[in-house]
Amino acid sequence: MTLTKPPSAFSQTDREYMSRALALAERGLYTTTPNPRVGSVVVRDGSLAGEGWHAAAGMPHAEVIAIRQAAERARGATLYVTLEPCSHHGRTPPCADTLIQAGVARVVAAMQDPNPEVAGSGFARLRAAGIEVSSGLMEQEARELNIGFVSRMTRGRPWVRMKIAATLDGRTALANGKSQWITGEAARRDGHHFRARACAVLTGIGTVREDDPRLDVRLVETARQPLRVVVDSRLELDPDAQILQGGNVLVVAAREDEAKRDVLRKMGAEVIVIPNPRGKTDLPALLAELARRGVGELHVEAGTRLNGSLLREGCVDELLIYLAPGIIGDSGRGMFGLPELADLSQMTRLAIRDVTRIGDDVRILARVSVAV
Repeated sequence: MTLTKPPSAFSQTDREYMSRALALAERGLYTTTPNPRVGSVVVRDGSLAGEGWHAAAGMPHAEVIAIRQAAERARGATLYVTLEPCSHHGRTPPCADTLIQAGVARVVAAMQDPNPEVAGSGFARLRAAGIEVSSGLMEQEARELNIGFVSRMTRGRPWVRMKIAATLDGRTALANGKSQWITGEAARRDGHHFRARACAVLTGIGTVREDDPRLDVRLVETARQPLRVVVDSRLELDPDAQILQGGNVLVVAAREDEAKRDVLRKMGAEVIVIPNPRGKTDLPALLAELARRGVGELHVEAGTRLNGSLLREGCVDELLIYLAPGIIGDSGRGMFGLPELADLSQMTRLAIRDVTRIGDDVRILARVSVAV
């Protein structure tokens, strides 16, 4: 028996409280990884009795915080939550048990938990205790908020968002590789928001050699720094590269080289080897490994060659493109290093999700694949 209801089955009051729960969940946008972003509100007799949001792994879940705040008013109340209450023991006890003990009468969830350890069992436990349960209210909004978590749980790989800064004629750098700065300060700051929400930031050895980036979050406030990942098939990374400063770096090679590995280890980097049959880094296998490590959203800032490889191998879900009001011409570097197409039917089709002006630049969000 499905618990999902059509949107028409919910009242306007239901929608208003779920909107509040989603707004609360968004407060954990930069901090909850590898956990999902979840918000919850408790409503009793038509008024708000408690609310909460999950801040970070190991901290109380949103439902628990909301129930604690509601106290005795939780008995007989309706609880709105953006994700199915968990039913398993992780770092915290099952939320479903907390709701049962509190005497909640009704639970409205935006979506079922895609985690195989839950996946409907939380709903089942609540229903077995006599609690009215329904889901599907503002489900798409909840899925978008946790698109990386959903991707990791359902596909075994992160949601890959590729950021590119380019001129209006699609050039990302001069012929000599210089690209700082094509876009303005506002666009760069906006890009750091996307870095901050990601679990990891990925680049290639070519970008490290030419730009010597740090790829950390600097232009916006953040409570944590994402893992930095460098695709470096031949382990050519200079020990003095800025990206190695501060640790939390994963270098991905395609062949073993103990001497180079030891040097990078001394700099605080972890080195793993994931080769494909061509002697390059196996990119799909790398995504699977990052998912295994808890990476849900992967932010890519790389060069033409790695961008092209990721796109060609089906490793890109979304493009985050900042277009600057300028022109470089055919001598400049393009966005993707891809083989020549014989027919227009072979080109990669995109679905434009959003177009927004950021300072003097234009930000485009486009999906390469269907949303998970």
